Amino acid sequence: MNVIDSGTALLSTSALIRNEPVQARSTARLATLLDSAAAVIDEIGYERLTTAMVAERAGASIGTVYRYFPDRIAVLQSLAARNSERLLGSISAELAAGRHASATDAVLAVAHVTAELFRTEPGYRSLRVGDVLDLLPPQTDATANAVVADTVTDALVAGYGVSDSADVRLTVGTAIEIIDALVARAFARAPKGDARLLTEADRAVRAVLAGRL
Repeated sequence: MNVIDSGTALLSTSALIRNEPVQARSTARLATLLDSAAAVIDEIGYERLTTAMVAERAGASIGTVYRYFPDRIAVLQSLAARNSERLLGSISAELAAGRHASATDAVLAVAHVTAELFRTEPGYRSLRVGDVLDLLPPQTDATANAVVADTVTDALVAGYGVSDSADVRLTVGTAIEIIDALVARAFARAPKGDARLLTEADRAVRAVLAGRL
């Protein structure tokens, strides 16, 4: 499964950048800016992030930030796109054919992969894959969670004997929304995740999937 070729394209990081870097030094500078934005978001949330904060944390001039990003929204969108790419990459590896005993176990593994990103990826707890930004007009035809759901469904069809149908896609989409909501709640006040809520997320996912995959 190639996450880049997913049927519903994510808003790519490069599409949001004013000047897409072509040299290694520029690529490293961009990564530093996004890492700095993520670190600030980890401390104060994405709502209060400013381009000045990004520049200060990165040890760069404000002009350097604006060289790549026209405004703070572009910074947030780019970071959300990077989060999405990392989540989809982790899901792709986790859902390799035969890695799990059943399709249900595979979807539960998505919950655990998601929790690990909340636990380890700076800024992820606040921004996640960007659906929380709720910008109008929408930047893509589908939400980031919908892209994740389609990617998971494609993996289940390819490697776990699941028959593709609108009902199956709705079921998996519902499971992904539950995972996103309950895992986010589990990490809202607990940096390592509230174990009770993470267990509840697993229980809720099992209930949604029961008899439908």
